[in-house]
Amino acid sequence: MPDLDYDLIVIGSGPAGQRAAIQGAKLDKRVALVERKSVVGGVSVNTGTIPSKTFREAVLDLSGFRERSFYGASYTVKQNITIDDLMLRTDQVIRHEIDVTRHQLSRNHIDLLSATASFVDAHTLKLDLVDEHDRGQRLITGETIVIATGTEATMDPHIPFDHRRILTSDDILKLDCLPRTLTVVGAGVIGCEYACMFAALGVRVTLIDKRPRLLPFIDAEIVDALAYQLRENRVTLRLCEEVSTIEPVHDEHGDRVRIHLASGKQIVTDKALYSIGRTGNTTRLNLGAAGIIPDDRGRLKVNRNYQTDTPNIYAVGDLIGFPSLASTSMEQGRLAACHAFHVEATSVPELFPYGIYTIPEISTVGRNEEELTHDGVSYEIGKARYREIARGQIIGDTTGLLKLIFHAESRDLLGVHIIGEGSSELVHIGQAVLAFGGKVDYFVNTVFNYPTLAECYKVAAFDGINRLGCTVSGNPPVVSCPT
Repeated sequence: MPDLDYDLIVIGSGPAGQRAAIQGAKLDKRVALVERKSVVGGVSVNTGTIPSKTFREAVLDLSGFRERSFYGASYTVKQNITIDDLMLRTDQVIRHEIDVTRHQLSRNHIDLLSATASFVDAHTLKLDLVDEHDRGQRLITGETIVIATGTEATMDPHIPFDHRRILTSDDILKLDCLPRTLTVVGAGVIGCEYACMFAALGVRVTLIDKRPRLLPFIDAEIVDALAYQLRENRVTLRLCEEVSTIEPVHDEHGDRVRIHLASGKQIVTDKALYSIGRTGNTTRLNLGAAGIIPDDRGRLKVNRNYQTDTPNIYAVGDLIGFPSLASTSMEQGRLAACHAFHVEATSVPELFPYGIYTIPEISTVGRNEEELTHDGVSYEIGKARYREIARGQIIGDTTGLLKLIFHAESRDLLGVHIIGEGSSELVHIGQAVLAFGGKVDYFVNTVFNYPTLAECYKVAAFDGINRLGCTVSGNPPVVSCPT
């Protein structure tokens, strides 16, 4: 379609949009990327992934949290930590990531258009330009359009958000000071991460969720370990509880928030973080003109190639729902661009790792015990605790746990589940073994650097094989290890 302005138009400059645009450019296509904000990077760079993870690292460093197993619970690197202290590093990282993103788009000759986009038809977009040097409207056309507009915090219309006391996850890093108490409504990934961060700073945190357990898509044993650590850090868990109303109040202690639970309980707190999920950024797109209808949370339905109901229009990233991770969004953007231009590309969504930056952090890949039990798969597990590993003692993490799950007969590795320092890096070893269809024996026969946390794989493999040898009659372990 040579009469069109572009081969590929991408709406949204977050991880999914960036990767789709750059992949298109690498295929020598004419590419435009439309971004309505004055900065590139989307939620991931500006309010979500990068800021929250940098904030977490600043919390751990300034609070001395990692060293407390050596120097005691009162140890801290800086007394009277302020929001400004924590945001110093965060702001620097955000500026750097924005600069890197702009440079990547520029050197790949991608037209960056500062505008709000809406559909006129399946190949035409109306742009309301927001560039300070270029205002007004413009129409552009494209053979393929990728929607990567991401999400925004879901705001219940019955909640009186003032973005000062009653906050969303997009507001939490704009606090003027650290609260003494914080209540988090919603124990999803974002809620759990922020609950951990503020607890590490000494804030009294209450975490509320109507589900009976945290993070139900994570292996139950790992989640139980997280819940234990949260309680050790003085977090109060209110599970199987539903919020009926939230209201700002003023009393002798100043401006605070009162939360009423359906069970009759009341919680009074300095700040409330309402984190019940994300809603797709689709209201401005006029999707009906392109033959696309979002669901009630603004998300778009796609097929296995990330095509919407209109075949030349793709949707990727948080906009299409679970797992809503920056890493998976990048891969979705790449695959969508490849499919659009008939370039063969493959990926294995079943082996996408999850990284959850709670304290301690969690990472998993493959299947968990609950899934295997439901499917009637015969499996065995092997575990290694950080306290058994020299590196765990050196870094002061004696609570970490690595768990391997493997088939009881074939010994094929089925899943890796980790909680502890560095788990989001450590999980990639297990991911590689899963990808090539390896067995648990691989870890037994491999030599890992010493002392490292990677040694957990060897210890867990021995533990699992010893369990197998003891529990399966006539099937002794291939290798032996002192018990």
